[in-house]
Amino acid sequence: MGKLPEMTKHRGFPSGLTGTGWQFTIRRANPRGVTKLFEKPRPMTADKTEPLADAAFLHALWHHFGEEPFERGNLDAGRLSRLFKREVVPAEHPFDPESYTALLKINMNVARANFPQSFDDVFEV
Repeated sequence: MGKLPEMTKHRGFPSGLTGTGWQFTIRRANPRGVTKLFEKPRPMTADKTEPLADAAFLHALWHHFGEEPFERGNLDAGRLSRLFKREVVPAEHPFDPESYTALLKINMNVARANFPQSFDDVFEV
């Protein structure tokens, strides 16, 4: 295996939503390359844990980074893509969606409108 790309690990960030299998972080860089971020649709689903995971992930982003830009690092691409270009937006131009060092930020107006519970002090699961 070749040298893995550099990737910031956000210490103290929750690894996922307990009891659901939804992950928020990855353990190591992808040896096949960085997974591209894209605006992933959020269709209505009978599985209520996925929108709950989105809200919990946004809650963790808010309490870990606040309004400051943050590096993508080891944050899960699938979970980020569910919020990308809506609640989470690029914080730099040009933006590389295939970089672990890409800077992102919370779009406060959209995030508060779509996931108001994510900004509570405590997130009840």
